[in-house]
Amino acid sequence: MPDQILDQFDHFPDYVWDGILAGVAIVIGLILKFMLSLLLRKKPKDGRPAFSAARAMLSRLGKPFSYFLPLLTFNFLLPLMKMKSNVTPVLNKTVEILLTISFANVLIGVIKVFEDYVYHTFDIHKADNLKERKIRTQLQFIRRLAISLILILTVCVILLSFNNLRKIGTGLLTGVGVGGIIIGFAAQKSLGNFLAGFQIAFTQPIRIDDVLVVEGEWGRVEEITLTYVVLNIWDQRRLILPINYFVEKPFQNWTRNTADIMGTVFLYLDYTIPLDPLREELGRLLEKDPLWDRRVKVLQVTNASEKTIEVRALMSSSSSGNAFDLRCNVREGLIKFIQQHYPQCFPVTRIEEPITVSRPLTGTPG
Repeated sequence: MPDQILDQFDHFPDYVWDGILAGVAIVIGLILKFMLSLLLRKKPKDGRPAFSAARAMLSRLGKPFSYFLPLLTFNFLLPLMKMKSNVTPVLNKTVEILLTISFANVLIGVIKVFEDYVYHTFDIHKADNLKERKIRTQLQFIRRLAISLILILTVCVILLSFNNLRKIGTGLLTGVGVGGIIIGFAAQKSLGNFLAGFQIAFTQPIRIDDVLVVEGEWGRVEEITLTYVVLNIWDQRRLILPINYFVEKPFQNWTRNTADIMGTVFLYLDYTIPLDPLREELGRLLEKDPLWDRRVKVLQVTNASEKTIEVRALMSSSSSGNAFDLRCNVREGLIKFIQQHYPQCFPVTRIEEPITVSRPLTGTPG
């Protein structure tokens, strides 16, 4: 019976037979991909964590496997095709190149699955996230580097599969010394940024989600690439700086070792202000404010001029964002307190009139 079926197929034209094999390869590949999806697609159980390796693989590898598995199946069926001798090498080379590209796409998907796992394991959305920000900074750099290497190696494999290009590459190797020097001079800025990226990824003067003050701007590190850093400014602008900026120039990092930070409020008041009631009011404001982390609570006179005294309220908070809001709350509360109880103690300008002494009239009336 199978022999009879094969005999019937032998009567088909070659192009029909080849088309049937191509269709069978695509169908088999999609069926394999569907079976893998069924194995991975399970309903989450109660209490299951938010991250699922199966869901991550479906999301990241579903599309790459839709191309890779049919191409792989088609490659296995190529020897059964009845193509002309001049078409076979071209088709083989085309399938080989497409397989290389699709396999590279699968590898990139695997890297992204690993990235999803690390992002879930090291969650930065918590108060003390120093370790998590370290890991994410290194991961982001390594991920970009790994993807770049996969793309470069894919292009190299494709080019080296052609004999003509291989000969050209062998000839170019004889001039690699001079060419390397020329490329080094031409791309020294780019190479400097690339090496600075390595330095920042592992020495970590900055990390993802660090709070920085750079070029007079306050913001959080949103992205670190191989060549530049994106700073998310507080008003939602983006400050983009070359990555070697953070190796060559000074900047402020408010979350280098910990997210805890001090906040200050300065008030300029008249010399007649009583300080003890002001200290008591500062304590009352901080006690009722959930943004205060209960570490530091100080009110001091830090300066004095010929017209006013400078009063500094010092407080602590768990993060720079909370510290900013806490400072605003305390500043507003202290001003209201002074307005209600000591309005005369705001800065005033005093003007004194000279005292005139009246003298008795002398002489006799005329």
